Amino acid sequence: MVSIGETAAYVLSQAGRVGWYYGQYVVSARLSRRSMPRPEISRPSPGRAAMLREMANLMARDLRNVADGIYPLPHDVAPDPFVRLREAADYFGDLPRVNARRRSRRAAEVADDVPDGATGLPAYYLRNFHYQSGGYLTDDSAKRYDHQVEILFGGSADAMRRQVLVPLADFLATRRQSRTRLLDIATGTGRFLTFVLDAFPRLQVTGLDLSAAYLRQARRTVRPFGPARLVQGLAEALPLADASQDVITAIYLFHELPREVREAVAREMARVLAPGGRVILMDSLQQGDRSAFDGLLEYFPQAFHEPYYTDYTQQDLEALFAGCGLRLGGIDLAFMSKVMVFEKP
Repeated sequence: MVSIGETAAYVLSQAGRVGWYYGQYVVSARLSRRSMPRPEISRPSPGRAAMLREMANLMARDLRNVADGIYPLPHDVAPDPFVRLREAADYFGDLPRVNARRRSRRAAEVADDVPDGATGLPAYYLRNFHYQSGGYLTDDSAKRYDHQVEILFGGSADAMRRQVLVPLADFLATRRQSRTRLLDIATGTGRFLTFVLDAFPRLQVTGLDLSAAYLRQARRTVRPFGPARLVQGLAEALPLADASQDVITAIYLFHELPREVREAVAREMARVLAPGGRVILMDSLQQGDRSAFDGLLEYFPQAFHEPYYTDYTQQDLEALFAGCGLRLGGIDLAFMSKVMVFEKP
């Protein structure tokens, strides 16, 4: 149960959050109008009112999960306004460079200017995803990433991520946290791990990412919440032993991988997962999941440079994981995201 005060704090915080980030989304769209491509879509897209309605539904579900004791009230229910202002100033300061890339369709700058210490990375990774400065390779990009993602999703990104905690809590209901090993693949800035450690502080947590810069940011992000082992490595060649993990999470990874790499990552997940273990995958909706959003899924890769996204939205993920020996345990849609649970017999 949550108290009246906690409920009020959550509602006010999330209303302010959506207003803050969705407002920046609207301003960004206006500033980016001349750089955005004309939509080439054949399917319906939701209007602004429908999007806000779906966000409200997500927030209501998030609060119900807190009330049901699945996870605690978000740790940032009272954010530092000065930090938020600095993040916004940095974001809008960089936006003209993003728009210049979008206008000229320059999406491989990072391949021509790889930072020191970032050599030997796969070609599919050396791109300016979302046309963002530095791709996933620089400290500035890592500091800016979470703010960018919240703007993209109108302040709902964290609430969507927290839906992964629901099947995780279910998995842990019959297990001792202190003996359970969790691997978060493509952990990025470590934002998701803050919610994991806040809810399940005794878990043995490992976060893996390909970017040294993002791992540096993850160490700063995660440190206040508890211990986590952070490792640099390829998701398609995990530097971990067979059957060494009890639960594996991956958030917004698969849509940024070519199909053959997606398939290799699924095989690696199955390899390092212990029998009786669970993979919890969260990513974008796929075509047909929510038909009113299908046009938006068509347009997203046109506007934000996501070269593998369209193929992702059309791939049969259940069949992919079944081919690796993992069976589907459940599917849940959360606004623009989809949570899939796979289990290893």
